[in-house]
Amino acid sequence: MKKRLIFIISLLNFYIATIVAQTLTGRAPDQVAVGEQFRLSYTVNTDEARGFRAGNIPDAFDVLMGPSTSTQSSYQLVNGHMSSSSSITYTYILSANKNGIFTIPAAHVTVGGKNINSNEIHIQVVGNASNAQSGGGGQGRRQSGRTEVRPAGSTISGSDLFIKVSASKQHVREQEPILLTYKVYTLVALTQLNGKMADLKSFYTREVPLSQEKQFHLEMLNGKPYKTVTWQQYVMFPQVTGKLEVPSITYEGIVAQQNRNVDPFEAFFNGGSGYVEVKKQITAPGITIQVDPLPEHPAGFSGGVGSFQISAQLDKTEVKANDPVKLRVTVSGMGNMKLLKQPVVEFPSDFDHYDAKVTDKTKLTTRGLEGSIIYDFLAVPRHQGTFEIPAISYVYFDTQSNKYKTVKTQPFTLHVAKGSGSSSSAYSGQEDIKQLNSDIRYIKMGESRQRAVGEYFFASTEYWVSLAVLVLAFISLFVIFRQRAIDNADIVGQRAGKANKVATKRLKKAAKLMAAGKQNDFYDEVLRALWGYVGDKLNMPVEQLSRENISQKLSAHSVHQSVIDQFLGALDECEYARYAPGDVTGNMNKVYDAAMGAITQIATTMKKRPSAK
Repeated sequence: MKKRLIFIISLLNFYIATIVAQTLTGRAPDQVAVGEQFRLSYTVNTDEARGFRAGNIPDAFDVLMGPSTSTQSSYQLVNGHMSSSSSITYTYILSANKNGIFTIPAAHVTVGGKNINSNEIHIQVVGNASNAQSGGGGQGRRQSGRTEVRPAGSTISGSDLFIKVSASKQHVREQEPILLTYKVYTLVALTQLNGKMADLKSFYTREVPLSQEKQFHLEMLNGKPYKTVTWQQYVMFPQVTGKLEVPSITYEGIVAQQNRNVDPFEAFFNGGSGYVEVKKQITAPGITIQVDPLPEHPAGFSGGVGSFQISAQLDKTEVKANDPVKLRVTVSGMGNMKLLKQPVVEFPSDFDHYDAKVTDKTKLTTRGLEGSIIYDFLAVPRHQGTFEIPAISYVYFDTQSNKYKTVKTQPFTLHVAKGSGSSSSAYSGQEDIKQLNSDIRYIKMGESRQRAVGEYFFASTEYWVSLAVLVLAFISLFVIFRQRAIDNADIVGQRAGKANKVATKRLKKAAKLMAAGKQNDFYDEVLRALWGYVGDKLNMPVEQLSRENISQKLSAHSVHQSVIDQFLGALDECEYARYAPGDVTGNMNKVYDAAMGAITQIATTMKKRPSAK
C-alpha cells in the first residue's frame, strides 16, 4: 500500500512538472544596425511541442533563413535516480532594412493540447552597418562595427576593444557621493572580461549591483557602431581632501576568433573547436578627483552631506504618569547616510528616556545612498502635568546650494494625567500634605518616650560623637566631589577615557555581524570603531580625520611609529578586504583581529606614555 502511494505521488509530481513548467521564450538582440544579420530564436522546454507559429515579423526585417529546428536533451543519474530534460529551439536569421523601433508579436506552440504563448520582442534599429565600411576587402569588414568573429591571428587594436572610465563629478566636497562607471566598447567577439577593482584607500566605496547577464547595445562613436555595455559601477564617498587618484585597472578579455584551417566535420564532433580564444589585455585609464573640504562646521552639525529631511511622530499626546510614550524620528534623503549622527531629542527633565532603536532603510543607487534611517525613542513621564518636547533640529551640508542647512520637526505637547505608579502617587501626596498643613496639623498617634528632668542631648557624649562624624563625612564628601568636578571639567580626558569602552562595544557588534555573515555591515561597523576610537582619543571630529593628521597627532602623544603603522594598516586591511577574493569569513576574521590589535596597542602605549602638556 505504501509503495503504491509513493508511486501515485511521484506520477502526480511528474504530471504537474510537465504541464505547469512549460514555457516558450523568445530571444533577439535589443539593438541592431541596418544591414546587420542577427538571430531570432524561440525555445520551448519540452520535446512534445507541436504546431509552432511565429508572430507576424515586421516588414523592416528580411527573413534570410528559417525557421530551423533543433532539439536538445540531457540526462542525469544521481544516487540511482534518473532525471532528464529536453527542449526544442526554432531559429530565424533576419536582417534589418530600415531604422526605427519594432515589435515582433508573441509566437505560439501547442503542448499536450494546450496553447502556449511567448513574450513579445522589441528591437531598435540604429545606424547603418555598411556605411561604416571604408574600402573593400578585409579592412572594410574589420571596420563594420559588428561584433563579428574574425579569422584566427587577426590583430585586435586599441580601437577595436577598449574601456572608458567616467565619473559623475570630478570636483566635489568631502563625503559627497561620486558615481564611477566602467563602460566597454567592442568591435570584436568579446566573450569574457575579468578585472579587479583598484584599491581606493581614500574613499568609502560601494559597488552598484548590476545584472550578471550583460546586454550589449549599439552606440555610434567616431563614426563606428560599437557594441557597448556598462560593466561596473561604484559609488564613492571621499574621506579625505585634495587631489585623489583613482588608479588604472588592467582587465583580461577573451576574444573568440575563427580557425578556418579546421575541417567543419571534425569541428562539429569536437565541441565547436573551429574557434580559438585569444587573450587581450585592456587597461581602463585612471581618473583624478578634486575633493574640497567642507566649510567650518556650525554647532550641531550631523555629519550629513547631501540632501536630507527630518520628520517626527509622537504615538500619544495624552498619557498617564509612568506610562511610556514613543517618539519616532525619521531622517530621509540622499547622501552619506551611513555616517549620519543620531538626532538629539531634548526630553523634559521629568522624563526617563532610553537609547534609540535604529532601523536602517537605505539602499545603494547610482546617486548614492538613498532612503531613510528611523530612530525610535522611548520615554516615561514620571509626574502629571503638561510638557513640551521641543522641535528637533538637524544640520547638514547641502551639495546643491553648497551651504549648510537646518531642517526641523514640529514641537509636541504631551498631557500627562495622574497615574497609579509610586512616583505619581508620592508627588500627589505631597500636594495633599501641603493643603492639610494649611488647615490642620496631624495628630501624633502611638506611644511616646518620656525623659528625666535635666536630661538633654545637647552637649552630651552622643552629641559630640555625632558632630565629629558629620564633620568627617563633610570633609570626605568635599574631597570626593571636588575631584569629580575636576574630572568632569576635563572633557577631553573624559572622551579619551571612554574611547576604549565605545570601541569595544562596536567591535562586539561587528563580531555578531561577522557570525551572521553580513559582510558589508561588518566592514561598516569595524570602520566606525577605528575612526571613532582615534577621534575620541585625539579629541577630533571624525570628519576632520585623515591618515596624515592621525599620524601627526599620535606622534605628538609619544605613540611609537610602529604602533601608528599598525593602526593605519588596520584601516587599509578593512578597505582591502571588501574586495579581496577567497574566503569571505577568513577575510572578516583577519580584519577583526587587525582592528582589535591596533586599538589595544594604542591604548597600552598612550597609557604608558601620557602626552606632554
